[in-house]
Amino acid sequence: MKAIKPFFMAIAFLAASQAIAADKPNFIVILTDDQGYADVGFNGSKDIRTPNIDRIANEGTKFNNGYVTYAVCGPSRAGLLTGRYQGRFGFDRNPHMDPNDINAGVPLEEKMISEVLNPVGYTSSIIGKWHMGTHEKLRPNQRGFDHFYGFLSGGHRYFPEDLIYQDVEQGLAQENPKKRWLSWYYTKILENEKVVETDEYLTDELSNEAVEFIKREQDNPFFLYLAYNAPHAPMQATQELLERNKHIPKGKRRTYAAMISAVDDGVGRILDTLEQQGIDDNTLVIFLSDNGGPETKNGSDNGLLRGAKGDYFEGGIHVPFAMRWPGTIPQGQVYEHPISSLDIMATFAGITNAPIAKDKPLDGVNLLPYLTGEDKSAPHDILFWRNFDKGILAARQGKDKTILFKRKDQKHLYDLDNDLSETTNLYKSNTDTFDKQNEEMQEWESELAEKPAFKGLIIAKKENQKQTKAYKAEQNKNKQKGSK
Repeated sequence: MKAIKPFFMAIAFLAASQAIAADKPNFIVILTDDQGYADVGFNGSKDIRTPNIDRIANEGTKFNNGYVTYAVCGPSRAGLLTGRYQGRFGFDRNPHMDPNDINAGVPLEEKMISEVLNPVGYTSSIIGKWHMGTHEKLRPNQRGFDHFYGFLSGGHRYFPEDLIYQDVEQGLAQENPKKRWLSWYYTKILENEKVVETDEYLTDELSNEAVEFIKREQDNPFFLYLAYNAPHAPMQATQELLERNKHIPKGKRRTYAAMISAVDDGVGRILDTLEQQGIDDNTLVIFLSDNGGPETKNGSDNGLLRGAKGDYFEGGIHVPFAMRWPGTIPQGQVYEHPISSLDIMATFAGITNAPIAKDKPLDGVNLLPYLTGEDKSAPHDILFWRNFDKGILAARQGKDKTILFKRKDQKHLYDLDNDLSETTNLYKSNTDTFDKQNEEMQEWESELAEKPAFKGLIIAKKENQKQTKAYKAEQNKNKQKGSK
């Protein structure tokens, strides 16, 4: 009998562990990079086929008015990961690559989803693109993530033979300033702080690692942030994926479609793994893009939406967005009220009762009561956007969308229920509505940081161009000396 007792204790412990895991659902956020609004089947794409991504929408809820907080990737991701408008802490630009600059990223005072979920028993992993800072204190393992597999920068090459630098620092140490620029695209992949050698197409590597993480943590509550860099440039795809998309004319659009096919394959493997491990009904999966598609740059398509990545018309901030949780979130639901990537953190915190700092309240809301029908009202009264460098403010309140271009004093007002493509500016015929929303925009902006917290990628690029010019001049000067 004594020998049997440890066995029953082990069974009891396993049952208790599974009960705890069931009480705390798993969370998976699948984020693509620069994917157009119309480039998923659930938003009507005919040429780009996304059967697995579509499962998230068809077996859950599709958001017809899903937004991100910024029109380019870095600030958008900062808003998603903190649940707060990133302008509150000065994350108003894409961060530059400087491991010595602790300000170029999300401040340590701001808590990410991983840091909020850790005290309530979650294991967190980020797989893919980080882009939240390269300083040693800003890296994933210092920000609540127990596991990191990916790269620190905002972009990356896809084929393993292109990865020639051991780390960001080695690339930035090149003598020629021109070689330093975008050298971070050529770094080897990191697992936590260790360099790993890879031999597959990058999107497949990330999907492989996501599947392995799910298998490892199947008995524990986990948060997986799968941040694909596809279909962000450079436009690179395997021959097999290009062949699969040969119904699309040869060119940028076909390569873009092939890159999305790789993502879709990965999403399918993840959903299948959840079923195989018996945790499908206990896992909330969210899919979205980080901003609108830069149509001319990568062949993306934002459909009816005006504008593209970088714009504050709908094409820059209105993204494909879907959520699936079998047995909890209604299947096949189409949700019309505006929602935001800000709501991801708030939803997770609401489900788990994770504590949120009172001095840094979330700007998002827990979407679950709205999706289950418990709350019939709209989740948000108003959503805001700011681009500090361009002097742009925007807001959506119900059907009304306002945009203020402060430097040119251009005022826009659109009725998105009847004019999703923002073709007819109603400002002159409805100044009262614009003025009311403008007052709210001005009040909201007064709560934000007065200026960006770091110089950002655009300024860094200009500095690099000056350094490159000076370097070339010095090289030519030395050549002339040598020829005398």
